[in-house]
Amino acid sequence: QVQLEESGGRLVQAGGSLRLSCAASGRAFSNSAMGWFRQAPGKEREFVAAINWDGSSTYNADSVKARFSISRDNAKNTVYLQLNSLKPEDTAVYLCAATRSYGTPRIAAEYYYWGQGTQVTVSS
Repeated sequence: QVQLEESGGRLVQAGGSLRLSCAASGRAFSNSAMGWFRQAPGKEREFVAAINWDGSSTYNADSVKARFSISRDNAKNTVYLQLNSLKPEDTAVYLCAATRSYGTPRIAAEYYYWGQGTQVTVSS
């Protein structure tokens, strides 16, 4: 079992940066692939980035590839999402997810555990 809690979301101007954190509890964290997804009002949940269990492999969605980066610190049971060059269209609730996988899953249905999300709002 893994419990997840996101933080770091806030209102930011276009072009700005944020770092989101996802703190995990439970011994399974270090064996889990982690992902970030986002969901804007009226839109489907969208994959953002994923990282494998030891941080040696990451995958970003094309829409954010040059601007966002995912990382993890297994000693702190935390995964991060660095968001740079933010645009108004990045406005969404950002959710952290975990699953028992040695890869970098990109589909929401592959993730078993989810946090409640943190709101990121980008003003123009």
